[in-house]
Amino acid sequence: MKTSEFRYELPEASIAQEPVEPRHAARLLDTRDLSDHRFLDLADLLEPGDLVVVNRTRVRAARMRGHRSGGGQAEALLLKPLGADRWEALLRPARKLGPGTRLTLGEIEAEVVEQLGEGLAVVELRGPEDIEDAIARSGEVPLPPYFKGKLADPERYQTMFARNPDSAAAPTAGLHFTPQVVSRLEARDIRLSAVDLEVGLDTFRPITSARIEDHRIHRERYRLDDVCAGEVAAARSRQGRVVAIGTTVVRVLETTGMGDGSVEVGEGETNLYITPGYEFKVVDLMVTNFHLPGTTLIVLVAAFMGAGWRRAYEAALARGYRFLSFGDAMLTARA
Repeated sequence: MKTSEFRYELPEASIAQEPVEPRHAARLLDTRDLSDHRFLDLADLLEPGDLVVVNRTRVRAARMRGHRSGGGQAEALLLKPLGADRWEALLRPARKLGPGTRLTLGEIEAEVVEQLGEGLAVVELRGPEDIEDAIARSGEVPLPPYFKGKLADPERYQTMFARNPDSAAAPTAGLHFTPQVVSRLEARDIRLSAVDLEVGLDTFRPITSARIEDHRIHRERYRLDDVCAGEVAAARSRQGRVVAIGTTVVRVLETTGMGDGSVEVGEGETNLYITPGYEFKVVDLMVTNFHLPGTTLIVLVAAFMGAGWRRAYEAALARGYRFLSFGDAMLTARA
């Protein structure tokens, strides 16, 4: 399929440049009938017995600013640990940071070990103590490149479920949750469970190939424990539906999905690339934000809800919905 089929015109004015307060005041488009709601109303749009699954990953303070040993500014966005104090990182200015280059990034000394192309590199980090603690003190939470505003509190880019810092970006559909939303779900006998998926840099990257089949999907680490597996099995036994909060949760559930609609406990890396024609095994409903044109996220949404994705996006744009990370959300059913 042509990548152009998954593009649309996104006006600059439709990109949210500040978060809504309270979080649950974000708008929610129910694509099943194109009706308008607030995120606080999510429970009313689901049914007793449904299971809502969130991603509890936390965004690492992975944006490191500093300077090169020979002079000049440098920046590293730490993407994921590779073992033995080595990390995959996105470097700036990449062309001046070849192998052997030493960087000072706050408390951390870094050396470029290998260039991987497209600004990516392997770096070796040396800190005064535990490297994760040093990163937390020296770095800052990386915000999406299309977000030009400022956050008074960096925690606004973390979900209420966030725990271990292991992602380069937030699972943004979960940003709308508040204790009030959770209380309303519980009051309607809608269960809540969680998985972990480490969100990587490619969340923001467009598909550059002319055909979506030629794109290589990014690999991301995931974990699904026995508690979540048990909740999915229980939902199936009571004829409840599985509601994925965000595309990251969809990828975990479908990676671990079995033929009977259950999921398998496990952890590892997934490079599952969901494109139109994919047969979903687990997820029945999805809540997701509105994504950038021509990305793997749009392709996943199209695979899930069919051709109606474009009608939903057109309605959202016409009605002034706010797009991308700090924008509004939509609830959609599997086609």
